[in-house]
Order: sequence, then C-alpha cells, then structure tokens
Amino acid sequence: DIRWSDFGFPGRSGKDSTLWIGSEGANTPCHLDSYGCNLVLQVQGRKRWHLFPPGDTSFLYPTRIPYEESSVFSKVNVANPDLKHFPKFRNTTAHVVTLSPGQVLLVPRHWWHYVESIDPITVSINSWIELDADHEARVEEAITRMLVCAIKSAENPSDGDLWLNPTEVEATSHEINLQYLNKAVSAYFKCQKASVSKQAHPSSTGAEQRTSTSYKRKKREVGCEPEGYRLLTHEFGFSTFKAEKLQEIPFGPHLIQVLPQSQETSLWGVVAFERDGRDLLHENEEGHFGKLHCTRKQLVMSNDCEMPAHQMDSDSSPNVSQTALSTNDLLECLVNPHVISLVARLLLERTRV
Repeated sequence: DIRWSDFGFPGRSGKDSTLWIGSEGANTPCHLDSYGCNLVLQVQGRKRWHLFPPGDTSFLYPTRIPYEESSVFSKVNVANPDLKHFPKFRNTTAHVVTLSPGQVLLVPRHWWHYVESIDPITVSINSWIELDADHEARVEEAITRMLVCAIKSAENPSDGDLWLNPTEVEATSHEINLQYLNKAVSAYFKCQKASVSKQAHPSSTGAEQRTSTSYKRKKREVGCEPEGYRLLTHEFGFSTFKAEKLQEIPFGPHLIQVLPQSQETSLWGVVAFERDGRDLLHENEEGHFGKLHCTRKQLVMSNDCEMPAHQMDSDSSPNVSQTALSTNDLLECLVNPHVISLVARLLLERTRV
C-alpha cells in the first residue's frame, strides 16, 4: 500500500521496501549504509533516530566486524558511550528526532544512524534510493567482501568469533567474490559511459523514463541506476535534485528540518536500553532481506575492538597482555573505509588504463 511515488519516485511501491517490526527497547547499532539514501515511513509506535553527519566518521570509530555488506558499524554504543576508550566521540554532532506514525524521514547518503523503539510495538517501512555514487561504492564493497571473507575464512572456525552478521548467510568463495568485483567494476564504467552519452544526447523525458528498483541486498545483481532522483518539496511540488543539492531543499509545512541537538540533553541523557532488544524484519516479495541487527553483535564488537592492541602502561612500555594482535585488528586497518576508498580508486584507474 506504500506509494513512494508521492515523493517523486514513480513506480516505487511496497515491493521495493522493507518492513520493520520491533518491540520497546529494540535498537539498531549505529552504522552507515554504503549505498544510496533512505526514506523511512513510521506506521505504528515511535522510533528515536540518532543521526551523525558523514564528517563525524572518524569520531565514530568505524569497523567492518561483524561483516555485513553495505553496513559500516560504529564501535561506539552511542546510547552509553565509553569515552575512555572512544574519546573522539565527544567531537560528534548528534541530530536526534523522534519519528511518529505518519511521518517520513529522509536519511541522506552516508549519514550514521542509531535507531531505537520507544513504544511497546513499532512498525516502519523504508526504501533505499539509489544514487550515482553507488557505482563506486559497489566496487568498494566488493573489495571489502573479498578481503574479509578470504582472511576470516582462513581462521579456525571453532574459535567462536561471530564475524558474519546473520543477514550474511555464508562466507562466499574467493572465486565468487572475484566475479562480484569484476561485475561491479564493469557496471561502474558502463554507467560512466551512459552518463557521458546522456550529456551528449539529453532526453526531454529522462525523469519519466527512469526506473527505481530496490537494490540494497541484491549483492550479485550489479547494474546501472538512475542518474538523478526527485524529492518532495514545499506544498507537495516536485523538483529534480542531485545528491549534493539536498541541503538546498526549501523547508515548509510538510518538510521539517532535523537540527543538531546538544549531546547532554539528546544523547547521553537517554535511559538504558534492553540488552536483548532487537528489530525484526519481513522478507519483501522479491525475496531480499533488509537488516537484522541486535545488541548481541554490538557486544561482540565490544569484546573484539574496544581495547586497542597498542595500549601502553603508565611507564610507556607495551602492556604484555595487550600486545597480541588479532586477525580483526589487522582487518580493521585493511578494510578501513578510507583505505578501501583509496584502493578502489587505484583499481579503477588501473582498469581504465
């Protein structure tokens, strides 16, 4: 019954969406989505969203363990931050909004978000909107998957390291991951070529001819998404915007800007959440799953990552109990978003030559 066409996305409906059902205290650990932007409709109950701009990435201590395609997690429990181990979190700028039934939230590209249910039953529906930048992001995700699966699969499976999120049903083989990388690179150049061709031969009905499809979990289906997309503006008028123009949207009676809030009142003063809280999700009609995050994975991240291996004693000598580097320590360096971005650019340049 959802008509995302009301927001300027013709043909996009509930089939291109994910249904989320949660109980009070259910929460999604803080993370960013590698692909697209996000439209979220609250149907029942209320959810509180803690959002952080992309510029806060280094303050949120990003990690890819546990691994999930297109999700970069924060090692910080933003509801109860450990400032001793994560002191840079003080530099973040939190945007906190409570989403009520009937309201729709736009989550811009690469904005970090932590989501919690604050009513006994919450129901929401979202749809991920593809953007031009996703083509390079898919190359980066393919590189990340190849490295994580290759290195972690080589470890002893009996060590109990839950490095794969439940939404990732299995660690794919190196051969499959290599095929995935090649498809992502091919799609990147295909869309670059199409973009150049479109600029040379502009179409008067380009916006009407674009098709919007949900692709968040279509790991093996790499294609060419639309160049632009349309957003709801003042008095339900429609205009075409590029991703970088989002900040220029005029706010009116139907668009409410989410403003920064002080961390003391909006973030750190929030009550503690249930430890076993989780969000459930519904498989959509096309058979693609959305995310299922729960605090258990957050605890795994804390066990693996909160104590840096290079921690020193007061006499500035290495602490013997902390000098044993794990595979995860190495992976966190190898698949750091900044490193992966650089590797992807070098790889694309090599392929272009």
